[in-house]
Amino acid sequence: MPLPLSRTLPNDGLLRYFWFLNSERIVLTSHKALAEVLVHNSYAFRKPNSVTEALGRVVGFGVLLAEGDDHKRQRRNLNPAFAFRHIKDLYPLFWDKSCELVAAMTAECAGPGRVGVLEIGEWSSRATLDIIGVAALGRDFRAIQDKDNELARAYDTLFKPDAVGRVLAVLGTMIPQSLIFALPLQRNREVASATRWVRELCRDLVREKKQRLATKDHERDVDILSVALESGQFSDDNLVDQLMTFLAAGHETTTRAVTWAIYLLCLHPAVQERLRAEVRANLPSTSALASEPANEGRSSRAVTSVDIDRLPYLAAVCSETLRCYTPIPVTVREAAHDTTIQGVSIPKGTRVMLVPHAINTDTAGWGERAEQFDPERWLARDDAGAEERQRAASGGAASNYAFLTFLHGPRSCIGSGFARAEMACLVAALVGRFSFELVDKELMDESKMEIRMEVTARPARGLTVQLRVLDDY
Repeated sequence: MPLPLSRTLPNDGLLRYFWFLNSERIVLTSHKALAEVLVHNSYAFRKPNSVTEALGRVVGFGVLLAEGDDHKRQRRNLNPAFAFRHIKDLYPLFWDKSCELVAAMTAECAGPGRVGVLEIGEWSSRATLDIIGVAALGRDFRAIQDKDNELARAYDTLFKPDAVGRVLAVLGTMIPQSLIFALPLQRNREVASATRWVRELCRDLVREKKQRLATKDHERDVDILSVALESGQFSDDNLVDQLMTFLAAGHETTTRAVTWAIYLLCLHPAVQERLRAEVRANLPSTSALASEPANEGRSSRAVTSVDIDRLPYLAAVCSETLRCYTPIPVTVREAAHDTTIQGVSIPKGTRVMLVPHAINTDTAGWGERAEQFDPERWLARDDAGAEERQRAASGGAASNYAFLTFLHGPRSCIGSGFARAEMACLVAALVGRFSFELVDKELMDESKMEIRMEVTARPARGLTVQLRVLDDY
């Protein structure tokens, strides 16, 4: 659904259109309609079977795809692992891996002037894969150090489909996924092989972690797998599915968020400079790591949640990036039974489209400058009162439902706190050490940025940047 239509066509919070074989679809455009579907009547709307089948073989059938009472149980038992009191213990791991990324990228800038040309998406993906490995699963995959890492290659296959894969994705919205999977195509064989390898890896991780936790003298582990295992509420098979979800969803979405953050900082050099000044004034330097690769990213002192979370401009840049370029551009629900939205009859099986990008940049929620990148909207003055600070905390939005990046309600992203913290550490470490410029100057015109909408929204041609090592930090 083109974004301008949701703003120019008269509607009362719902837009109705017809898809393949005249099937009815509804786009939600008002905050009240969103609240009804996401919060007040959330379990009346489920993921369509075609979506569950397509995503399930890539991300596992964990909490992301569970429905009804099963989802409630999984969510309840996983919540402690994603509570802030637990996530705050992971910040030092996030920072150390961010520093390791900086060291590896610095090594690529060995030429004159300490300048390099790198594709940010690839490096971000390797870093987030390592972070989710250490912080969620207790395993360092060492993808930063090894670009040919087998796990990285597997996810490259799964999340970067070729032309055939993109055609199959479209067909999957029209015919049963089981028929798509059965086609004797090279793409299907590659996906089956990659997912089989990832599933076996996750099974090995569960087995190893159970053996470690069974020993009485082991130190307390802070990774999410350990927390889930110690709850005693998951079977081994279900844990494997949860790990597949953490690996796939956890690293791919943050990869896109970091990539878009660097793009926006290239578009706005003054924002980049201001953010760099804040980072350098408050966080330890990572510059020594470039000449000491043996340290593998270990900074001179641990960086904690207090260090990162006290940087208001860093938080503002990250929040504004997530608003302007939400990693998941569209979410689909289907009416599980005959129901209503805002008094409008919705028959069973009707597809309901939630479009975070459209909501996040809608003038109804964000004012006339809704489409402009402006971190200032998330900042309060030093002498601001409680009301102004509260307003700044939401970016000045007219409603909580104006920011849809992590959704809302029982089906909201369980890992939002994890993702925000990880993104903040990565962006801070990168901006503190490097200056960034776009190689393709045409992309300074934001309208020229071609976005590929797949599982996540990514630059269609990648994001190649020129980075300069800043040795004065």
